[in-house]
Amino acid sequence: MTSKLSASTTSKTLLILGYVWPEPNSSAAGGHMMSLIQFFLGLGYDITYASPAQQGEHKFDLQKLGVTEISVKLNCGSFDTFVTQLSPDLVLFDRFMLEEQFGWRVSKHCPNAIKILDTEDLHSLRHARQLASKQKRSISADDLNQDLAKREIAAIFRCDLTLVISEYEMALLQQHFAVPAHILCHCPFMLDLEQHSPSSNGFAQRQHFISIGNFRHEPNWDAVLCLKQTIWPLIRKQLPKAELHIYGAYPPPKATQLHNVKQGFLVKGWAVDAKQVMQQARVCLAPLRFGAGLKGKLAEAMWCGTPNVTTTVGAEGMTMGQLWGGYVSEFDTSVDLDSFAQEFATLAVNLYSNATIWHELQMLGYQLIQANFDKRKIQPRLAEQLTTLQHNLPQHRSKNFIGQMLQHHHLKSTQYMSQWIEAKNKHT
Repeated sequence: MTSKLSASTTSKTLLILGYVWPEPNSSAAGGHMMSLIQFFLGLGYDITYASPAQQGEHKFDLQKLGVTEISVKLNCGSFDTFVTQLSPDLVLFDRFMLEEQFGWRVSKHCPNAIKILDTEDLHSLRHARQLASKQKRSISADDLNQDLAKREIAAIFRCDLTLVISEYEMALLQQHFAVPAHILCHCPFMLDLEQHSPSSNGFAQRQHFISIGNFRHEPNWDAVLCLKQTIWPLIRKQLPKAELHIYGAYPPPKATQLHNVKQGFLVKGWAVDAKQVMQQARVCLAPLRFGAGLKGKLAEAMWCGTPNVTTTVGAEGMTMGQLWGGYVSEFDTSVDLDSFAQEFATLAVNLYSNATIWHELQMLGYQLIQANFDKRKIQPRLAEQLTTLQHNLPQHRSKNFIGQMLQHHHLKSTQYMSQWIEAKNKHT
């Protein structure tokens, strides 16, 4: 496959080790992974996607793109044979847990392979915010420095390059955790804006509110509960005929039980075409009280011309100098929930009822998407950084002594632990 991104005539091999199998219609992480796959296909890579996870019902068929699919086992020497025979030029770890599990094996058997970590979001940041939210207090430095962060930051240091989706997290990694800039790459959503035109559905053609997000993602479930228990009743008092349509993959019984037609709170479940249902809604609600990374639901809302109401956590890392395509409720985990719900509901009703403001914010959303998430602007920068890395790998690694040190100890400790588990499994 040829590309404008300097695709080479020499065959190159990429191994992606996936935490899950990609489901682009179920989560932003799945969509982002698919954009990375398309990017590397454009660079001429032969791609193998391997994962130890079970395949979900909404899994994308990567073989349609010419990508080889392989199931691999955790703590099993069969991976050593597999990766040695594949001999990849580049290995992409989907989230730090996969680097922990397979990184030492890749380094041992394919020492010259470039190792890239795709964080998706900083799991340690999300966890720290969730903890603070449950305890109704502001996040502290001690929260950020928990064991999960030590594992995640160590994986970042051990890799040659880490893809960071959020501008905020780029700054956090460098300023709080002292991660060198040369092993980081800001890689936000890479949207194919050439294949998209603004929605023809205007203010008058749209109705109702929408909230969307994978139910397996804890921040999304928390947002649904927040809507049900505090925000939606306040909106419904002022807009008694309005409905809130809740979409998301894998809704558990505790979510479907919230469905209530009389209250206008409708749990729809998985959307076959998320863009279609988003373009029919007038306002997107995302009362996210904790989380990290970028919010795919909000990027999709703005891409579909649907203004939103969200929180500072929801909008974090997405503006990059642009004005927001909706309303942002100033939320801190120490804020009283009732006060937050009242402010959020007031903003939602105002946006839903005012056509002039709605159109202004819709245009700001289009402008933000075009400025910040156009793959034609992002992919060349990523390709250039990869090319530089390929041509200067020994020098690049020599400037990362902490990474070398962590790699040395990780190789020993993780190798022996994994081999012990493998031996134990053989005798049980």
